[in-house]
Amino acid sequence: MSLKRRSFIRLTAGSAAAGAVIFHVFSSFTKRGLEDLRPMMDDVAPITLEERLSRIQKAQRLMAENKIEALILDTGTSMQYFTGVGWWPSERTMVAIIPAKGEIKYVGPAFEAQRLHELIKIGTDLRVWEEHESPYKQIALALKDMGIRTGNIGIEERVRFFIFDGIRKEAAHLNYVSGDPVTMSCRLIKSPAEIALMKKANDITIAAYKAGVALLHEGMTPADFGAITADAHSRLGADGEIGVNFGQASAFPHGSIQPQHLKKGDIVLMDGGCKVQGYSSDISRTVVFGAAPTQRQREVWDIEKKSQAAGFAAARLGAPCENVDIAARKVLTDAGFGPGYKIPGCPHRTGHGIGMDGHEWGNMVLGNKQPLQVGMCFSVEPTIAIYGEFGIRLEDCAYMTEDGPRWFSEPSPSIDQPFAS
Repeated sequence: MSLKRRSFIRLTAGSAAAGAVIFHVFSSFTKRGLEDLRPMMDDVAPITLEERLSRIQKAQRLMAENKIEALILDTGTSMQYFTGVGWWPSERTMVAIIPAKGEIKYVGPAFEAQRLHELIKIGTDLRVWEEHESPYKQIALALKDMGIRTGNIGIEERVRFFIFDGIRKEAAHLNYVSGDPVTMSCRLIKSPAEIALMKKANDITIAAYKAGVALLHEGMTPADFGAITADAHSRLGADGEIGVNFGQASAFPHGSIQPQHLKKGDIVLMDGGCKVQGYSSDISRTVVFGAAPTQRQREVWDIEKKSQAAGFAAARLGAPCENVDIAARKVLTDAGFGPGYKIPGCPHRTGHGIGMDGHEWGNMVLGNKQPLQVGMCFSVEPTIAIYGEFGIRLEDCAYMTEDGPRWFSEPSPSIDQPFAS
């Protein structure tokens, strides 16, 4: 039986025997099944230089609107988003400075200059500091050379405190403000190219899940499952990380420290994703291993399904993000869970923004009045946690279009069929 055929088997559970037979087939698979997986990256198109330049232009417009003279970026996602430069966050300061007018500048360690010149594709001005020198003097000089002698300097949210502290001491005459009005407004709205990369990441994670579910076997640990799905992601062309919990531990949204060994009848809750060209997927699936679902498992799973669907249906252009949480949580409350964040029920927000970071701006949570706009991307994952029994989470991510929301990954049709195809 080919892997494609195996991974599309429906977890039909008309009887306990039927469920056991299906998972006997699953558990008979070995790592050999992963060898059929092939990279899915042939049609991937990286973000172009032109798109990054347009992002910088938008950032400069927003800086002018918000009276910000320059934006400081530490190493991390926002630097990569605007410049394409990926750099590790060591104790040696390396920043990018986007002015409201003019060309971007960089400040980094002198001994890394040649490597930085290799990576920098936007701008040519790299200021360096030797090991015994202060990087903050170079940053202050760069700001002065940009003609900035007064006004606001935007600090991106992930700038580490020691860097911010060094800059403000060296250039105390400037005023330092949050860079969120610039970075959030840019990164919150995804372009078609970004959405295509996220769609690919989701397709790869679903394929990895199918391979992982097919290799579930009695006695395995969460680490065993994580290794299988990491291997599957790698064979499919991406780096992926999947967490999984069995039985009662599935009620803990991010897992339990208690030892877990899979046994028949356990709920299996998997949650994770991968990155493609820096863009994330995030998917959860919940199945029952080795036996037909109990009536209790099936009923709770079906309520979770209705809650997820209600959250998705509430995502309408111009509506506040909180509507997704309100709609999804109402289904749970009407079924007797909660209310609010109480357990048994959903102890966390219904969803989070997603893009280059697995969690970013655009949370689907009570109180977030941010209107939904074309290009916004977010998860819908209401969760039902029942301590001492099990947890059910169905998580898929969606993106807003002119016609409303669309799924990156098709939700599970039923507890017996975790994958739509």
